[in-house]
Amino acid sequence: PLVDAEGFPRADIDLYQVRTARHNIICLQNDHKALMKQVEEALHKLHAREKEKHARDEAEALAEAMSQNQSLPQAFAKVNAVTPGSPASVSGLQVDDEIVEFGSVNANNFQNLQNIATVVQHSEGRPLSVTVIRGGRRVHVGLTPKRWAGKGLLG
Repeated sequence: PLVDAEGFPRADIDLYQVRTARHNIICLQNDHKALMKQVEEALHKLHAREKEKHARDEAEALAEAMSQNQSLPQAFAKVNAVTPGSPASVSGLQVDDEIVEFGSVNANNFQNLQNIATVVQHSEGRPLSVTVIRGGRRVHVGLTPKRWAGKGLLG
């Protein structure tokens, strides 16, 4: 308090200096408040721009995915079954995969399943590059035909 018990200014305090210091503090607090408001508005604008950019990027990615789906190559065969523990299972081939390329066989030179059987027999023990369409996406699988406990070289 700047006054004594009777309401008179205290003699041990420089009243003018205290009031000037309090005034300066209040001015600085107001300046700080105004500056913080500017920072807050700038952050809101920044986040709004970032949100718009994210939405734009997402739309572009969706459009690219749609165009990529349209440009997927023609499949010539579909996987009906994969025996657990077989070379096909170990390589990651799954039921309902649509085969686009099987080694050197593709939709352009595929005539019948004998083409695939020939490639498998000639590639026993050597890795084959198999490209499939799984869930609308192109997936590459490394498949090595080999003898195993079950029937055939693939399973």
